[in-house]
Amino acid sequence: MPFRTDTEIQREDATPMYMRLASAIRTQVSEGELKAGEALPPERELAEMTNVSRVTVRKALELLMREGLLSRRHGSGTYVAPRIEQPSAILAGFTADMERRGMQPGSSWLERVTCLPTSEESLALGLGFGQKIQRMERLRTAGGEPLAIERAVIPWVFLPDLARVDSSLYAALELLGNKPVSGLQRITASLATPEESRLLDIPKGAAILRIERRSYLADGRAIEFTRSAYRGDRYDFLSELRINES
Repeated sequence: MPFRTDTEIQREDATPMYMRLASAIRTQVSEGELKAGEALPPERELAEMTNVSRVTVRKALELLMREGLLSRRHGSGTYVAPRIEQPSAILAGFTADMERRGMQPGSSWLERVTCLPTSEESLALGLGFGQKIQRMERLRTAGGEPLAIERAVIPWVFLPDLARVDSSLYAALELLGNKPVSGLQRITASLATPEESRLLDIPKGAAILRIERRSYLADGRAIEFTRSAYRGDRYDFLSELRINES
């Protein structure tokens, strides 16, 4: 990896050395010298190439992993993190989204239970007293790599049998004639909790995107209240903007 050691890393100022190294790597990624999915040399080699200590290299890599620029695969190494761009104007489930990109979606159940809703869930779904829900929490993967933690709540009346949900919640709802046709989505940036870090295999305190979605049937009834945590080093949500000529 051809670091330009005569610029960011070796300049004389008060900036800590690990931040200079992180800046050099960041620059090479932004300029295309290091491409998405490309592996970085091992820490020992990076230390020799840049004439800094391995502790400095490790701190620089950890900083860039918290930013979402790099990712670490156990037993494999450190890589420039690829990005998954999702148009925010398209209502699509995780499974359909990954299949559209040619990626193999997968999931593992963390929780699935029929129960009474919380007051927040009742309000979000417009449920009356005593109306049950199906609560589902899954770790969503693509190509075996964890990408998101998804917590979905569906009114029981629209999905009486949880066993119908295999890989795709929306596919199960469509078979029952209850596929959502519109929705509202809120996206906020946050830091991963220790449990989210463990499940998503990312550093503690790494950047994540929290997405809250409320989806509706054609007659306006609420059918879905979902909160998800997406890896910040994998996802970009895009919006198409149009100029108002008036």
